[in-house]
Amino acid sequence: MKFLTRGLCALIFTLFFQSQLSAEYLYKDEVVHRIGFEDQVEKLGAELYEKTGIALRLVMLKSLPENTDMVSYEKNLLSTFKEPTVLLAFSENDMEIDIQVNDTSLYKYFDRRQVLSPVASAVPAFVMAVTYAKSWESFNELRTNYGGSILPLIAGKTKEGQAVGQYAGSMFNGYIDIAQQIATAKGVVLQNDPGDANQEVLFYVKLVFYGFVIYGIVMYVRRKIYLRRYKNEHE
Repeated sequence: MKFLTRGLCALIFTLFFQSQLSAEYLYKDEVVHRIGFEDQVEKLGAELYEKTGIALRLVMLKSLPENTDMVSYEKNLLSTFKEPTVLLAFSENDMEIDIQVNDTSLYKYFDRRQVLSPVASAVPAFVMAVTYAKSWESFNELRTNYGGSILPLIAGKTKEGQAVGQYAGSMFNGYIDIAQQIATAKGVVLQNDPGDANQEVLFYVKLVFYGFVIYGIVMYVRRKIYLRRYKNEHE
């Protein structure tokens, strides 16, 4: 009986330990729960760490702990890691996404502002700058803030029941973006890098946005022409 008890404890310990190892880079996932998603993050994260010495970890929460904001949560978690760590975090119910590091020197290896930009490319950034800027400084700030690899995807409309897939795709896209930038800065090539797959997704996001912009311009011009003709006919 003691042998069985010891054996059971050993089995539980082994399974628990392996579980911890397998979740090293997808550090916490309360949202997606898909083996394929976990495998992709783990392979890319493990290779990145092996070649650069930088751990890129992804945390996907259902909700932030009570009375805790995102930055505080990230800093508390980062304090538990000894190796250089970049933490990409997402909270579904709070709809918050952020990136923090446990060593500020790590920011030189990737562009945090670009990854978290709400727009994908220069044209929508310029449109936002023209629409919302209140000064020349804010105009330049908005105009140059583009290239986002998460928010333009996660903010898109989705069909019922597809939100989890959208979260997974958006966050993995951002994870790839950061990993690529770190690898490039370190002068290494990642074999598990999906390549230009994320760029193809962003291309379609840009295409849809440009379609709306062009449609809006056409409708505006048609409206102006109609009003001018209407005014001339009734004078």
